[in-house]
Formats: sequence, C-alpha cells, structure tokens
Amino acid sequence: MKKVSWVAIVLSCLLALLFVHPLAFAARPIKVGIIDCYSGPPAMFCKGALNGFKLALNEINKEGVLGRKIEFTTRDTKFKVDIGLSAAKELIMRENVDVLVGTISSGVAMAVSDYCKREKVPLIVWISKSERITGEKGHRYVFSTGENTAMAGKAGGVALSKKPFKKYWIAGDDYEYGHAIANAAWRNLKQRKPEVKKLGETWWKVGEPDLVPYITAIMGAKPDAVIFAAGGASMVNVMKTVKAIGMSEKIPGWIHTATEITILRALGPGAPEGFMGTTDYLFYHPDTPANRAFVKAYKDAYGKRPGFPGFHGYITGHFIAEAFRKAGKVNKEKFIDALEGLTIDSPAGKLKMRACDHQAMLPIYMGVTKKVPEYDFVVCSDIITVPGDEGLPTCGEINKARGK
Repeated sequence: MKKVSWVAIVLSCLLALLFVHPLAFAARPIKVGIIDCYSGPPAMFCKGALNGFKLALNEINKEGVLGRKIEFTTRDTKFKVDIGLSAAKELIMRENVDVLVGTISSGVAMAVSDYCKREKVPLIVWISKSERITGEKGHRYVFSTGENTAMAGKAGGVALSKKPFKKYWIAGDDYEYGHAIANAAWRNLKQRKPEVKKLGETWWKVGEPDLVPYITAIMGAKPDAVIFAAGGASMVNVMKTVKAIGMSEKIPGWIHTATEITILRALGPGAPEGFMGTTDYLFYHPDTPANRAFVKAYKDAYGKRPGFPGFHGYITGHFIAEAFRKAGKVNKEKFIDALEGLTIDSPAGKLKMRACDHQAMLPIYMGVTKKVPEYDFVVCSDIITVPGDEGLPTCGEINKARGK
C-alpha cells in the first residue's frame, strides 16, 4: 500500500508539470554583451546609447521574448582597439553572449567585427560611423543601427551643393571617422557640383585641446566654407572655437551632428548660430505621438532629453527583441536571418534593416543651428529630411565595394 502511494504521488507530480505555464520554467535569459567607451570624453555619447537600450529593455521585458528576458553586460573599451577586442573576446568566450553590441570607435568596431566574423557571433554597431563597417568590410555577422559616413556625407554633400560656396577647406580629427566623413562629404559634393575646389586640409590628433592655431590658419586661407570632420569632444571644441575667434560670423562651417542635442546642450550659450549640421535624430522632429512618447519616457527615466545615441540604443533593443521573436528560438544564425530585412516601429517612424548590407535605413535631417525661445540651447532649424532609402549607397555599390 505504501509503495502504491509513492507511485501515485510521482505520477501526480509529473501530470502537474505538464500543465505548468512555460514561463514558470526559468529559461536562460537572452544575453547581450555591450562594449563601449564609458570613461573620458566619449562617455557622454556611450552612456546615452546605454540609457536608450535600458529604456527599450524595460518595455520589452514586461512581456519577455520567447519566454525569456533580455539581460546585458557592459565592458569599457577606453576608446582603444586592443582593450575593445579583449573585452569582446571575454564576453563571447566566457560570458557566452548571444549578441554583441557597441561601439563609438570605428577602429574598435572594425577590429571586433573581424573577430565576430571568425567566431560567427552577431555584432550590432550603434554609434561608430565609418561606412566601411557595413560597406567594403561588411559581412554576414555585422549590422548597424546608426547612420554611417556614407549616409551623413551624402546628406551633407547635397546640402552644400545648393550653397554658393566654391572654395573649401577640410579639417578634422586624424583617425578613421574623421577621414571617412570628410571623404564622403567631399565625394558627394564634388559629384553634384564639379566646379568646387579644395584649397587644403588640416588634421589634428584626436583630443587636441587647443584648436585656435589650426582654425586661425584656415581663416587666413580664406575659403568660402569649411567641412569639419570631427566627432565627440572634438566637435564641441570646434564649435566653441569657431564662435570664440569669430570664424562662425565670417566663414560658414558644416559638421555632421552639429545639430545634435548632446553637443548643443554641452555648449549651451557658447554654440554658434548659423552652423550647418546633419543628424539622424531630433527630439522635436518629427513631432509625432511616437517620438513624443519616447522623449517623455527617456526624460522621466534619466532627467534629460534623448540625443541620437539614446535613439540608437533604443532601436537596437527593439531590433534585437523583434529578430528573436521572428526567429522563434535563441539561435545566432536564425537571429541573423530574421534581422535581415526586418522592419520595426520607432520614434522616427518605421525603420528597416536592409538585407544586402545590414544597415538600418535611417532618415537624415539637415539644418542650421538657431536660437529659439523654447530652449536654453540652440536647435536645428530649416530642417530638410533625406529619407533612409535615398541616403544609402545602392546594393550594387555595396557589392562592388566588397568585390562581388
């Protein structure tokens, strides 16, 4: 009798397990590894991207993905290729992450991209802007949820080609992004306005504290306009310097992301007016319910309005979640197949991950800096939108760049 009772108990337990809701089982979370620069001047952009990603996960994890939550682990690259590569190896080999995300440095992104290709682990690049990442160096395992230099350069070239300027000077940071954005802007400008002339170029080391001698010399060459190829803290320094020495009142300048709130907020009243810029996100444009809701949620969570890094982090989280849902299982190869051609809703409208190069098709907004009574920093005015499908190289051009 005792033996029969134990058998009955075991059978009852097995039957009960059959009716337990799947979510009651503690499925292993989807693991995302994030490598980015969380120390030094680039940190203000990288922390913004991380905040946007966390905001997305707060929304996503309410329902979960395939009965799982998405969790993340971060590593600081310190803006160095060797440290970034070591961090990527640790997250892949020891932490066994399902997806790797990062980074602000294009050099780090390309080194890690090569490694992820060998290890067959998907990498999503969310701030790095070199067009080579998803262009000539692109492959199955790398994606981008941020605009690249080809997109920004095309928008900048189109804007500048409509101006009366003929004599240009190019100046900026002497590293991958600086040269990539300068080449893209000049290439597109020259195609649309062959008569323009480049008087010269000036390159300074990344983080150069005193730009006055460089910009004073550029003013002495008397160009009609200057294409500045600077990023991060250097961009802040450029805009502060051109206003301080009076260049902004005499010679027009263009910088990609000069109209970005992260930069303009840091400059405050020190930002020049009439400075041309491009960006792929503005917290006040488009003025839609989706964008307003995102801005409110971000501000409620972090006490400030989002810039493009927060936007990139946010859409990255949703691209990851929707790709795993579409894949139907946590599998790296199926995730990649699902992410190719995937469309998501976003604060900037519907966004598609183009299948041929794994580049998110983001709109680019062109405009000039201007003071308005609503804010204590300058904003982007006279906005012109270049749709995502118009700002990208064609798939044929991508294949040619890759030697296909």
